[in-house]
Amino acid sequence: MWDPSTGLQLGKFKLHFYSLMFIFAFGFGYIIMTKIFKNDGVDEKFVEPFFTWTLIGTILGARIGHVVFYQPELFKQDFWSVFLPIRTVPNFEFTGFSGLASHGATIALIFTTLYYAYKIIKKNPFWVYDRIGIVVALGGAFVRLGNFFNSEIIGKPVDENSFFAVLFPQMSGEYGVTVPRYPTQLFEAFGYVMLFFILWYFYKYTDKKKQQGWLFGLFFIILWAVRFFVEFLKEAQGDEFIHIGNLNTGQVLSIPFMIAGFVIMWYSQFNKEKPSTENIS
Repeated sequence: MWDPSTGLQLGKFKLHFYSLMFIFAFGFGYIIMTKIFKNDGVDEKFVEPFFTWTLIGTILGARIGHVVFYQPELFKQDFWSVFLPIRTVPNFEFTGFSGLASHGATIALIFTTLYYAYKIIKKNPFWVYDRIGIVVALGGAFVRLGNFFNSEIIGKPVDENSFFAVLFPQMSGEYGVTVPRYPTQLFEAFGYVMLFFILWYFYKYTDKKKQQGWLFGLFFIILWAVRFFVEFLKEAQGDEFIHIGNLNTGQVLSIPFMIAGFVIMWYSQFNKEKPSTENIS
């Protein structure tokens, strides 16, 4: 049975596990990106703005993406809660950011990274995308662990004798009687950790990072494939309005990202990194 408290009580303040996992995600991401920039001979002063724009793109993109794809009625019901970590209906309450969609975060990160690449670090955007995929893969694993702690994005019912059977009594109010379910959050987290190690191997021990876009294309293919297949075991999230046959919203939205990954990997063979002395520390 999985029935934890919602967080760590620190006096009058409660640190929610989900928020803690976000701290871990961005904290480790900052450390890893610093190591990557140092390895590539890039001035570490560019890490901080990278962190800032990644944080903005992830939080706002994920939140707005969730509302657009899964809860569009919130624009009318409680407009400010879409953009701020609050609830104003029926009463004002600080809630923290909850309800985040990875598809929305990805779309926003594409644009914030374009700005960072052209205006700040002044490198080919695919150079940045190749490296951001490494830290996002690990960050995604922490986010899914946060979902597990919160007993959210749960799986479909499974036989109680299954090795994967987990009880989520916190969700009994939404789904009725508590029954054994797949811990789909852990399935995704494991897939993202494996993706992190795969990308790190190709970055560190091969010349693929010089083929700008190759790592990013691989990141897109594997990450969204993991998401696509795990969705078969998930309960529906909100009022899903995008369907193709038996595919749910998460799966339908993952398909174009996987296709984009193949296209980017193909394009990368014509996008070799050119020797440059810019941004060398």
